[in-house]
Parts: sequence; structure tokens; C-alpha cells
Amino acid sequence: MSEIKLTFPDGTVKEFDQGTTTLDVAKSISTSLGKNAIAGKLNDTLIDVERPIKQDGKIEIITGKDDADSLKVLRNTASLVFSAAAKQFKADLHFGEKQANDDGFFVDTDDADQITVDELDSIAEMMNKLIKKNDNVERTLMDKSELVEMFKDDPYKSSLLGAIDSVQIPVYKIDDFIDFGYDAVLPNIKNLKHFKLLSVAGAYWQGKSSNPMLQRIYGTAFFKQDDLDADMKRRAEIKERDHRTIGRELDLFFVDPEVGAGLPYWMPNGATIRRVIERYIIDKEVAWGYQHVYTPILMNLNAYKTSGHWEHYREDMFPPMDMGDGEMLELRPMNCPSHIQIYKHHTRSYRELPVRIAELGMMHRYEKSGALSGLQRVREMTLNDGHTFVALDQIQEEFKRTLQLMMEVYADFDITDYTFRLSYRDPANTEKYFDDDEMWNKSQSMLKAAMDDLGLDYYEAEGEAAFYGPKLDVQTKTALGNDETLSTIQLDFMQPEKFKLTYVGSDGEDHRPVMIHRGIVSTMERFIAYLIEIYKGAFPTWLAPTQVRIIPVNNDLHKNYAENLLAELRKKNIRATIDDRDEKMGYKIRDAQTMKIPYTAVVGDDEMADATVSVRKYGEDKSESEYVAMFVDSVAADIRNFSRQGKDKERKI
Repeated sequence: MSEIKLTFPDGTVKEFDQGTTTLDVAKSISTSLGKNAIAGKLNDTLIDVERPIKQDGKIEIITGKDDADSLKVLRNTASLVFSAAAKQFKADLHFGEKQANDDGFFVDTDDADQITVDELDSIAEMMNKLIKKNDNVERTLMDKSELVEMFKDDPYKSSLLGAIDSVQIPVYKIDDFIDFGYDAVLPNIKNLKHFKLLSVAGAYWQGKSSNPMLQRIYGTAFFKQDDLDADMKRRAEIKERDHRTIGRELDLFFVDPEVGAGLPYWMPNGATIRRVIERYIIDKEVAWGYQHVYTPILMNLNAYKTSGHWEHYREDMFPPMDMGDGEMLELRPMNCPSHIQIYKHHTRSYRELPVRIAELGMMHRYEKSGALSGLQRVREMTLNDGHTFVALDQIQEEFKRTLQLMMEVYADFDITDYTFRLSYRDPANTEKYFDDDEMWNKSQSMLKAAMDDLGLDYYEAEGEAAFYGPKLDVQTKTALGNDETLSTIQLDFMQPEKFKLTYVGSDGEDHRPVMIHRGIVSTMERFIAYLIEIYKGAFPTWLAPTQVRIIPVNNDLHKNYAENLLAELRKKNIRATIDDRDEKMGYKIRDAQTMKIPYTAVVGDDEMADATVSVRKYGEDKSESEYVAMFVDSVAADIRNFSRQGKDKERKI
């Protein structure tokens, strides 16, 4: 029998008979390892513990610990057992794609009589019965032709089989249920003890909106009950903070696929938050020397061919529009070429540099339907964008200024948990990145030197750069613990060259500027989604759609006093409303708390007599009496100070 060579993680190389399994390899090392082995990893690919190994390679033994590989095997098993139980529950069920990942697993299903959320517990009970009845999953190989015949009435399985280029296919059997397409499942399904079926959602077959809509059943599984309990607690927190849920509750925005998937409609409350942020960032940038502009959302396709976006970014762009006279217009996916045209419109002198151009620029991205999510992934977005044109010797100072601007903005929004990532190209990926080694080496070295000179901590990430240059990404932690790029500063030597940008130097000669791309708070859509989840919908006073809710105890007796208070608040540009609905006082106060309004001001006989208001802050149980003038001034100060508590959090470099 032929021999194969397997290399272990410590570098040891051992020979085994061809056709040996991961289980055989584990047992050859120790009895305990054989008992604990649940899968193998051959050349970085998970394989079933009993799958024959027929080639040399690197091997790892997966032992059922709380690592990503072990959890994937466990969740593969959970999705298999779920499918078997669901088929027993609804005999006519068809199955589409499935996946196990870091967040759990999902299985796509299709049937006229679809699974409801209320039926998940019943299916979970059937899963437990199958687990008790079957120690092991029966593993075997079947001819593809036999499987094609078996699944001829299932359009989804038939399609999946058609994509497999093998004569024989590994299959798994539980009772009468047969399935395929798993890289590895547990050798003993009795170890599947701690799982939970979570939810039901819709998903297009293979992620294409032109395909049928299937049901996607989500679940998760862990090796320990404590881990499952902790995950359920985490999911409850995610649900509580989900910007889509809060957006509905506070009437901030909506997205209706019937009128346009990925195209948010901003309701008055959400529009108010957005307007405050837009005014804030424009005023802030103007104070820092930026010239704010407006540019069209349509541009000649040739501009994007010159910039390189058409070559490197085409899949994320909408199809061009043929205007019928040879002109092709494109919905812009980036604002860079637009700001380049602003720069080019005049002859520039070295005395003008840096030239800082900024815009709240609307852009469009051709996002697939399956990727769209609330405000975080949309097809139309407005980017807080800026481009600075500098001389070579101005890069570090401008870089420093941009970072300080970012940190001031973060302080005003009370964003404190962020890190710096230097994002470089992957030299091996010649398709994604502009092919100019000298440019890349020079710009990456400059960016690194600037960060070192500033003394800021950072980490480096290869393959995260834009196609035209390296960048500094500011990575923030979302309320749900995920990393998200909130701000960027990108050096670009390529675009000025492609568009032949120049400025007249002190020597009277033309020189090439360097272009710095920067976004302070990302897109309005993504930034507001981030803030909704960070604040849990309880926006600080300066951002809250309604800052004060006035509640008269009796409309007939106290409405005029409430209106006078409203007038005093509005003189200070404080957003206030009167709740004069024919409802009980307790209901109105609870509603103000539910809507997370920062201040509730109740006015009645005592308040009228003393020229006071009874003030209750959001999240507090007690009310305090304040004189009207003092109350108005305190709310105005709260807004003016960006609702900071205590010391000023502004950070300087």
C-alpha cells in the first residue's frame, strides 16, 4: 500500500498508509486523542474524522474545544440534525443552502406550508429524540447519478448537486434522512446537547433577488450550556440594540422593498437627527479650513475609467445609462473624481495649498439584495467626504490635522473605543490593486512614518488598502462588540497622475500634488445606525429629535402655561413639543420615557403659581422642580456642551 506524509503543527512529519483517517492518526498518537478527535484539518480544510486521506499534507486534529473549527463541526452537526427533524415535521420540505459560521448556523427551506417561529420548539424536541435514538451518523459514499435521481423533485438539491464535480459524494444518514454538502460532522451526535433554534427569516435562493424567496432557519450550538446561556444573553442585547428595531420603535426611518430595497426613507424624527449631524459636521469642517461644495450624483463614465473605479470597482457600480448620443452617464460610487474636477477648474498655486474640499456627497452602490441591512448596508448613501490636495512636504502636517479633527468629532459624540489600523495592499493581488510598486512602497512608508512621528499606536493589515493607495482606518467597537471602520485617511499618488493635476510651484514650474482622501464619520446612514446602537436609542440631548416633552396636567387649565414654556424653549432653538392628547398623565409620562425623550416637563397648578416646571430626566424615577428660566438655561447648556458629563473629552495630538 502506498504511503503518505502528514506534517503536524509542530513541524513533525510522519508516514501513514494511504487511505488512513484522521481518527486513525489521532489513535496512533494516543488513546485519549482518539477519543477526543471530532474532525481533521487537512491543508487548512476541515475533513470528516472518518474520511480517508489520500494525499500528503499538513494535518491538525480537531478535538472539540471551544475554538472556531470545533464549533463549526458542532454546528454542521446541528444543521444536519435540524434538517432530519424538519423533514419529519414537514414531509414535503425542500432544502437549499446551509452554513455553519462564527455566529451559529442556518438552513434554507422551502415549502408551501412554511415553518413558523412557534414551531421551532417542536422541531427542537424532534431533534433531541433523534439525538437520543442515534449514537452516530451513518457515513458513506454514493454515486452522484444515484443522488441526482433521489433528489430529482427537489430543485434546490438538484442545483447543488450540479455544482459538485465528483463521481462519488460523501453523504450522511440519520434514520431515513440523507444529506450531503458537509465538510465534517461530529462522530457521535450525542455530544450535540446544547443547541437552540433561534429565528425564521427570508432569504433569496443563492442570494439573487431574481430567484425564489426561501425560509432561512437560524440556530446555534455550543459544547457547554454556560456558553449557550452567555450567547443567548448576548443575542438579547443585540436585539435590544438593533438599529432596525429601535428605528421602528422611535419612528426614525423605514426601508420598504416594495418601493426600493436598500433605499431608506427618513421619517421626521430620523431626519432631525441626520440634519443636526450634517449641520454639525459642515460647521466643524468649515472651521477647520474645508471648502464645502455640491457636485452632481451623475458623471460621465469616462471619468471613472480614468480614475480606475470602472476597472477595479465595476461590480459595485450600477450599470451605465446610455443617453442616446454616445454619452454614458454613471451613478457615482465615489466622490473622488467629482472633487478632482473642482480642483482642476482653476489653475492652482503653491500658495493655495493645502486645498481642502468637502461635501456631504450622495453615492450609489450596487449591493446585492442579500447583503442589504437597515441603514448599515444600503444602495444609496451620503458620505461625509473630503479630499485635500497637498505638496509632498505638507503630508505629515495635514495628516496630523485630519487626525485631530477626527478626535474632536469623536469626543463630541462620546466615542472613546477606537484603534488605528494601517491598511496596506496585498502585493500578490495584482487584479485588485493599482500596479505601481514604487508608488505603493513610497506611500505606505510615508503613512507609517507619519504615525510613528505622531507617537500613536497602530496595527498593520495587509490587503485592506483601497485600490489606489494605503490608508489609515479608524476601527471602532460597535455596541455589539464588532469592529467597524468609522473613519479613513488615504494617501493617493495615483489619481493626481491619472488626471494630470498640477499646481504652480515657487519656481514657476508645474508640480504634481498628492491627494489625501478622508472621511470623518463615514456615511450618514452607517454613522446613524452606529449611534442608534451605541446610545440604545437614548440620544444625548443635542441629538435627540425631541429634546423636551411638555405635559400639561389639565389642558383647559394649564395649556396656556405649557405654550408659554414652549415659546421660551424655542427661543433657545430647543426642540420641544406639548403632549395635549386626551390621555391619563401616567400614560403620557411613560410614553415620553418609551420615546427616550431627554426631558419631560410637567406643568400644573403648583408650577403655574411658582413659575416652575416639574422636570423628569430620561431614565430617572424622580422629578425635580425648577424655575422656568433655570430649566431653559440648563437644557441649552446641555445642548451647547454636546451633552458631555464632567470634563471635556476633547483629545489633542
